[in-house]
Amino acid sequence: MKTKNYSYKSGEVLAKGILLPPNAPPEYADRQALWNAAEKVEGQWNAQLARGIIMALPIELPKNEYEALIRDYCREQFVSRGMIADFAIHDKGDGNPHAHILLTMRAMNENGKWLPKARKVYDLDENGERIRLPSGEWKSHKENTVDWNDRKYAEVWRTEWAKAVNRYFEKNGIPERLDLRSFERQGKAELPTIHLGPAVAHMEEKGIRTEIGEYNRRIKEHNSALSSLRRLLTDLS
Repeated sequence: MKTKNYSYKSGEVLAKGILLPPNAPPEYADRQALWNAAEKVEGQWNAQLARGIIMALPIELPKNEYEALIRDYCREQFVSRGMIADFAIHDKGDGNPHAHILLTMRAMNENGKWLPKARKVYDLDENGERIRLPSGEWKSHKENTVDWNDRKYAEVWRTEWAKAVNRYFEKNGIPERLDLRSFERQGKAELPTIHLGPAVAHMEEKGIRTEIGEYNRRIKEHNSALSSLRRLLTDLS
């Protein structure tokens, strides 16, 4: 495993930690031990070791609430499903506080041993019998042992993040509410922009035009034209 030095970023890290499911070995609370173990269990050099997520944190919320928010969300959405969550909360004071979350890709058995990502399942005919191929092998296919890669979770995790943020807004007496459903599901005709992320936001601030930035500018122009058309139709009615 490669070691990288992020000490230059230490001033912007508000909090970091690792959240384990009950069946995970306690030594995995150490970051190096966790990711060394995750790398060791993978048989292929190009295997995906982790899923990375970046969560934009609401600037309306007090900074001392960020860690509790991230811990609650990770426990509810990831750790409860058997994932290990490794998080770090960053804030450079540029109005873009965010959390980096790394999630393990494999489930574990009750003894804390990594399980295969997929298992072989034999195909059956209409009588429930295995199907023999011309080669003599049994016809089979692979099935994932967990459904964490299912696309449904993109919407689930977005929706649950909004709920978690709104709970903290309410607890802190903040009137704002977050809604991360797609604009179509909210009944809006406008197109949503893409979250820039800290690296892209920094480049845009420096005057470096990025692909995501250009996309967002086109979307904003579209939404502005749509808004103007609506006002015109209202005036004509």
